[in-house]
Amino acid sequence: MSKVLVTGGSGFLGTYVIHQLLQSGHSVRTTIRDLTKEASIRQALARMGSLPDDKLTCVRADLSSDDGWDEAISGCDFVQHVASPFPPTVPRNEEDLIIPAREGTLRVLRAARNAGAKRVVVTSSFAAIGYGHGHRSEPFTEADWSNASARLSPYVKSKLFAEQAAWEFSTKSGLELSVINPVFILGPALSRDYSSSVLLIKNMIDGNLKKVPRISFGIVDVRDVADLQIRAMTNPAAAGQRFIAAAGASMTMKEIGETVVQSLPDPQSIQQPDELPNWMVRIASIWKPEVRQFTGELGLPRHCSNEKARTLLEWRPRSNEEAIQSCVRSLLALEQQ
Repeated sequence: MSKVLVTGGSGFLGTYVIHQLLQSGHSVRTTIRDLTKEASIRQALARMGSLPDDKLTCVRADLSSDDGWDEAISGCDFVQHVASPFPPTVPRNEEDLIIPAREGTLRVLRAARNAGAKRVVVTSSFAAIGYGHGHRSEPFTEADWSNASARLSPYVKSKLFAEQAAWEFSTKSGLELSVINPVFILGPALSRDYSSSVLLIKNMIDGNLKKVPRISFGIVDVRDVADLQIRAMTNPAAAGQRFIAAAGASMTMKEIGETVVQSLPDPQSIQQPDELPNWMVRIASIWKPEVRQFTGELGLPRHCSNEKARTLLEWRPRSNEEAIQSCVRSLLALEQQ
């Protein structure tokens, strides 16, 4: 089997990618910014049934620095570039997010080229595909790109520009590249170190989100994204291709909240969230930059097609409901620990 480098192994998706690689018999080296997180990674893997022992090594590398990347990728057949900056708050200067995302991706790709890696799979986002287009009835596909001239959030810009830079590098260098574009990633949480998407569900369970904006997005289970990442790594047909990772039709935040409540042992314990009028959200955005970044998407459907991944890579994702329900179950279980 192959040796695979996974960047960002302590993250929500990164840990699942490592788990599935180990289960498939691969050896894994993973980069983390803080080596004290190695113990938590191994604990999470053990809970999922992976006992990595000598099949997993952790090394320190940071996307903001060249240090350590050549050594990290040396001897690896493939690279799964999962790590990406995602700040808890909106940065004052959008370049503080855009530059690290773009330069970090290029840093990994250069090291992969230097090491002679067979293929790099980059985890991008649906943010690079479906934003800034206004109202659109037909589903988005891998042929689409977010509109860079529109008013986009710093996060959307960071994913868009980082992926575009990756494809440009691949074209010029000849490095074989595949890209995964996931929508909103849910599924079973592994620890209380919640991802931004899981934290939304946690806040709904806790009753902290009584009102939600009229925005919608696709959903995908983290286990299925990891599966697609590995299919894109091993299948020859995935070379030079990007794949949307989405379970099905998009859901509004209100619909997600309703599914969360119905997944609880006592659905009457909290109130299902109501939708805020668009005008109220726009007023709030005057003072709150975290609200301002999605006002352009209010009321817009966010449908996308997963046909390419299903057809070319025989990918079969879980439903939206299962992704949400499994997330809820895991969060309730973590509260009992």
